[in-house]
Amino acid sequence: MVRSRFSASVESPKVDVIVDLGHPLLNYSVDGFLKVGGVGAAHAVVQDTFRILKSEALTKNDLEKLVKRAGREGLQWGTVAGVYAGVEYSLEKSRGVQDWKNAAIGGAVTGAILSLTESGFTKDKMLQQAITGGALATASEFIRNLV
Repeated sequence: MVRSRFSASVESPKVDVIVDLGHPLLNYSVDGFLKVGGVGAAHAVVQDTFRILKSEALTKNDLEKLVKRAGREGLQWGTVAGVYAGVEYSLEKSRGVQDWKNAAIGGAVTGAILSLTESGFTKDKMLQQAITGGALATASEFIRNLV
């Protein structure tokens, strides 16, 4: 029987949300989705707020655009993070080791999947996004291990 739990704690400057869905793969994926999705939504809100403040006029249409953009970007960023976390976790468990190769493959798979959501999909764009995703994830892993 699968049990679900939700708890949250706030400690300055750390915000930690724990979601237990009964399987570590789901937990890592949902955790990544929630944390990074929130950052994506906040990013959109800040950008649109700046645009609204520059125009010095607030309309209902502006607020609707802000909410739609925040939702869309939160969903996009969260999906990318959830896929990456799930792929990296799966590789770690199947290979039995946590290293930069998991990050590289996870980033490449995530980049390739992300390219499927863009308009004008081509194999070249997918390969380019996979290489970019793998490079960013690998660089991030190296930097994380240096600090």
